[in-house]
Parts: sequence; structure tokens; C-alpha cells
Amino acid sequence: MANYRNLIAWQKSHALALKIYKVSEKFPRYEIFGITSQIRRAALSTPANIVEGYNRKSKKEFSHFIDIALGSLAETEYLSEFAAELNYMSINDLKDINCLTAEAGKVLWGLKQSKLKP
Repeated sequence: MANYRNLIAWQKSHALALKIYKVSEKFPRYEIFGITSQIRRAALSTPANIVEGYNRKSKKEFSHFIDIALGSLAETEYLSEFAAELNYMSINDLKDINCLTAEAGKVLWGLKQSKLKP
């Protein structure tokens, strides 16, 4: 199995998923099946799709999974902003998440544009 852990895109999105899980622990209990579940799934989907795509046979498949990861990243960004507007997370947590999201997005776009399987 290929070592996806060397991909900066995976490292950044993994850090984002960890941050989302930690921040969402503080969300109201009644949101466990709502925004808490949704934001966690979106955040975890980003690195998971990088891993799955990395281990596919073709560049086309890898590119497809990067597209899915980018979509999940955008969803995570929106849900974070939504949660902050509901005061479920602090402005500092939102700033950290936005920074991680931007970093992961830049690297993911670069990986997609390279059209090369690492």
C-alpha cells in the first residue's frame, strides 16, 4: 500500500479533521445528530478521499477522489462558519479552521493541477 502520509494535502486535511473533532466536542448535545455529525463527516471525508484516491490504479481515479475531497473541504468550511454564527465555536477556533482549510485547499488544488500521481 502506498504511503499517503507523505502527501502534504493529506497532512493538512488530517490536521483539519482532528481540529474539527476537538472543537465539535463542545457543540450542544442536541446537535449530535445534526451539525456535529455533518461537520465531522465532511472533515473526515477530505483526508479519507485522498487516501482512497491515492491507492487507486489510475491518475483519472485519483483526480476524481481529489475532486470529492475538495467538495468535502468546502462543506467543512461552510459548516464551520455556520457553527460559529450559532456560537457553537469561538472566533479563534474558526480562524484556526479557516487557516487549515485554506492551506489544505491550496495543496489539494496544486495536487489536482499537477495531474501526477505522487
